[in-house]
Amino acid sequence: MDKIIITIAPTGNVPTRERTPHVPITPDEIARSVGECRQVGAALAHLHARDTEQRPTYRGEVFRDIVAAVRASSDIITQVSTGARAGRTAPERAECLAAGAEMASLTTGSSNFATQVNDNAPDLVEQLCREMTRRGVVPEIEIFDAAMISLAVALAEKGLIPKPLHFNLVLGVPGSLPATPKNLFFLYESLPRYGELAKDLTWQVTVVGPPHVDLSVMAMSLGGNVRVGLEDNIYYARGVLAANSRLVERMVGIARAMGREPATPEEARALLKLPPV
Repeated sequence: MDKIIITIAPTGNVPTRERTPHVPITPDEIARSVGECRQVGAALAHLHARDTEQRPTYRGEVFRDIVAAVRASSDIITQVSTGARAGRTAPERAECLAAGAEMASLTTGSSNFATQVNDNAPDLVEQLCREMTRRGVVPEIEIFDAAMISLAVALAEKGLIPKPLHFNLVLGVPGSLPATPKNLFFLYESLPRYGELAKDLTWQVTVVGPPHVDLSVMAMSLGGNVRVGLEDNIYYARGVLAANSRLVERMVGIARAMGREPATPEEARALLKLPPV
């Protein structure tokens, strides 16, 4: 089987120091945590930004500091979040694209979170697509609902999302698709399977909540990649707080037991068709 790309999502928008002392907040803390994860097998870092009061921020200067600090600490692939929790308008959510990251998340439709709408109107999504293309940032298509796959296909057919396509199947977010094997397999089978859009397509699973280990194993058995990190799960086991590096180590061990060696950042760039650095 192909080598597996393990993504670390170290911070996210939700975890705070009050909930776990292990969540990195500042650029230096994020870079240190990502560097530790790179050493134990992560190849890609999905990055969010916080202000000095731990609140999510879209500010480009904060993202630039984070990306610069991560790049100074390791050769890991950098990916920034254009998510709706920090910014509302397209210009706000596009600020992070100037930070110099290789990839950025792109959610192609709207869905619900626990307390708010994950708002991604069609015109906003197209504006983000065009700005990513202008800056040479490769989209990772975040899927919270099956309809987002067909929306992504339509954008790719219009030339707004470049090939090859990279999907992140997100399960377990309160208000969106529950984290069940049935839902994971449904999303997997809904991905493009024939023609140009299927060529060199990659996908990973992100699972929020207790099923994240079981469904990550399922994704690996189907040939997919996985994402772990405190953004998605602050617990390693029931009542045991996690550290980012421990979450990566566990996935590396499982992958190797299944005959899948974790990809290095260089190998992951080749699999994702990213330019070498």
